[in-house]
Amino acid sequence: MFDSRPQHFLGRRAFLMGAAVLTAGTVAHSAFAAEDGRAIPAPATDLPASAAPSEVMVVAGGCFWGVQGVFQHTTGVIQAVSGYAGGLKKDADYHTVGGGGTGHAESVEITYDPSKITYGKLLQIFFAVAHNPTQLNRQGPDDGPQYRSAIFPRDDAQATVAAAYIAQLNQAHVFPSPIVTKIQPKKEFYRAEAYHQDYMTLNPRHPYIAFNDLAKIGELKKYFPDAYRAKPVLVNAKADG
Repeated sequence: MFDSRPQHFLGRRAFLMGAAVLTAGTVAHSAFAAEDGRAIPAPATDLPASAAPSEVMVVAGGCFWGVQGVFQHTTGVIQAVSGYAGGLKKDADYHTVGGGGTGHAESVEITYDPSKITYGKLLQIFFAVAHNPTQLNRQGPDDGPQYRSAIFPRDDAQATVAAAYIAQLNQAHVFPSPIVTKIQPKKEFYRAEAYHQDYMTLNPRHPYIAFNDLAKIGELKKYFPDAYRAKPVLVNAKADG
């Protein structure tokens, strides 16, 4: 059943116009279907495990529904929240960001337990299965700088690890094209509207989710079995009921 609330703008509208309709829970093949994940090496440089109760990272990789869903199924993640980063607070709303001129990207703020998973491991998952880091200002059917691949480091240490990892992956030619992920420090994260939170869990039969995002959870389990959790950690615990 289609969600009556606002969809993503031109990209998602074009997708919904061209996608096959779900039938008996089965999704027909589409040119917009999610790309496969891939095995990539772990970062040679990482932040050490820590006894701190939590740490935070912010990334952008296209539609925040799918990126949030991937990290909600990742062991060691305490919470993953959809939102906006890269622009000003006054512009951090869905309709304004959808125009593409705010500097914001649809982003996910990931709070994690550094004694259970490292920043580098989360980056590895981000590059391997959460999105395609070689697509410039787009992901799947979504076009525009609001769908760019980006990392918003919280401090110099995160920025250093992220830059080193991108260089490592490019040097190893892990992807057929260069990584275009931008590193943008000193950018605030702003939480998205409530109806965007836990969207994958709440709307698994939505055509956009089924075509573009659900497969990412399988790819997470395939390539990172030790980091996969079957039960997602949700923003709204009631959504799990």
